[in-house]
Amino acid sequence: MNRVLHRVTTTLLAALLAWPGIGAAQSFPSRAIRIIVPYSPGGSTDVVFRLLAPRLSEELGQPVVVENRPGASSTIGLDLAAKSPPDGHTWGVANIAYGANPSLIRKMPFNSKKDLVPVSQVTIVTMVLSLHPSVPARSVKQLVALAKRRPEEINFGSAGYGSANHLATARFMHLTGTKLVHVPYKGGGPAVVSLVSGETSMLFATIPSAIHHIQAGRLRALAVSRAARSSALPDIPTVAEAGVPGYEAIEWNGVMVPAGTSQAVIQRIHESLSRVLAVPDVKERIVGMGAEAVGSNPAEFSAFIRNELTVWAKVVRGLGITVE
Repeated sequence: MNRVLHRVTTTLLAALLAWPGIGAAQSFPSRAIRIIVPYSPGGSTDVVFRLLAPRLSEELGQPVVVENRPGASSTIGLDLAAKSPPDGHTWGVANIAYGANPSLIRKMPFNSKKDLVPVSQVTIVTMVLSLHPSVPARSVKQLVALAKRRPEEINFGSAGYGSANHLATARFMHLTGTKLVHVPYKGGGPAVVSLVSGETSMLFATIPSAIHHIQAGRLRALAVSRAARSSALPDIPTVAEAGVPGYEAIEWNGVMVPAGTSQAVIQRIHESLSRVLAVPDVKERIVGMGAEAVGSNPAEFSAFIRNELTVWAKVVRGLGITVE
């Protein structure tokens, strides 16, 4: 009887290990993992994943290497990720541009709905609608009224076409019916400098980049871009509270893997990310960057991505925006 039971057990184990998903998960990871960050070194997205990489290496038992492949509003790096073997050893990092690019770029090198699979949202960053003090508006309602009286006279800065600042302002214009003039810069830092100097009038700046200028009176904060208030600026209302119902725009990033990656491997990656993001000193350092750790599961992140694609398609179509 014991011999029969042993044979049955052995057969069942062999069958389970032969099952593609379970077999892949058992052998994953078998070599170094590369995280393709589609932006230059030193940016906020790059910094987050360089913080996570050594912890993920400990968690997964293999080297985890960050590889920067910037260009074309993140599509160069993500195209490389999409065309990599679907074995879990190549991850692509998506952010707010992922939801807007299919509508902004006429010829995408990959299909955003099919070629990459969401694994986990990693962080979110709230922005703050900031004005140069010379702008005669002290509330969102006053700003909207001013912009409607003076269409295409108020300008706003951004870190470039398709950046979080650009998209946040585009959604603001879409929901308020205002027309503002876009002044793109090569990065968020120069965009903040331009606002402080008065070269531009308005910017949806990340809170870490603007908070010291706000506290010093060099910038005026009108509202935060998230649906909930920020603990960093608790007295500042949300844009929705301040008179633009339904408004929300957040900078975010998350991990994607090539389509065809087994569910078991996807789940393993998600669990590893969640454990690392829950480590107290990791969470503390992410907060210190002005971000918030998320660690959502694949289903939650998939729903989030679908919503982003829908929202930004409406905004881009409504305003006729294209990447120049």
